[in-house]
Amino acid sequence: MSRKGTVKRQTTGHIMSRVGIRLPLILWSLAVLYPIIWMIIGSFKSNAEIYANPWGIPESFNFQNFIDAWQNYNIGVSLFNSLIVTVLGSLLTLVLAVPTAYALERMVFRGSTLLFNLYISAMMIPMVLGWIPLFFLLMNFNMLDNIYGLTVVYAVSQLPFSIFVLTTFMSSIPKELEESAAIDGMSPYGVLLKIITPLATSGIITVTIMNAIQFWNEYFMALIFLQSRENYTLGLAIDFISNEAEYTNAWGTLFASLTIAMIPVIILYAIFQRRISKGMTEGAIKG
Repeated sequence: MSRKGTVKRQTTGHIMSRVGIRLPLILWSLAVLYPIIWMIIGSFKSNAEIYANPWGIPESFNFQNFIDAWQNYNIGVSLFNSLIVTVLGSLLTLVLAVPTAYALERMVFRGSTLLFNLYISAMMIPMVLGWIPLFFLLMNFNMLDNIYGLTVVYAVSQLPFSIFVLTTFMSSIPKELEESAAIDGMSPYGVLLKIITPLATSGIITVTIMNAIQFWNEYFMALIFLQSRENYTLGLAIDFISNEAEYTNAWGTLFASLTIAMIPVIILYAIFQRRISKGMTEGAIKG
């Protein structure tokens, strides 16, 4: 067989292999993106256009649906509430998880292995089992129907996952760096803040973004622990609009609200996508 024929067969096989890998990914991407694009287009349509031509392009891009969602359904207040619980919840999780992960990874004491296993086993417990006890606990502390009480619940619920990821990153940091700092007179808190934390930046960013997306999209705990409309997060506000849309035909307003809720997550993930991929890859390799 000639060299040219062999090269041609290899080239054809390589192309077929690439097509076989990429075609399912392309089809899956289209299946995911199409409903999102349809929703965004629908947010600029009037109710008449939605019923007359639900799959078509709007005749004119009208922002009235966004105005109605902002003014009539207080989606701006819910957006602000979600922003509070997401930012404060992510920060509180880091404040609790970083020193805990460092202590469990670096400091050997009686029961440290048992404590670490308890944290990890907590990841296997369905959160739904704690909703009723948490409800009465928050009620006893007068934190029911309070976004700050919900923030604490969010932060604690993500502690096992955050500690697990952070201990994986911290385990790869050479202990000699800490020993040198200790010889120079640096305290354990100084070692944590000035040496460990900067070196574990990839893990911290990964954990923060994953937690932020979880808090932003969470619905069920907010449904249980919040009752007042002025305290609604975006998930509850959109659910309220969805129920209203069945009787008022406010489908365009619903699509606009969904678009408002989706945009921050897309922007956040687009900005830190490489950081997330890098952090998860490094964590898998180091683990």
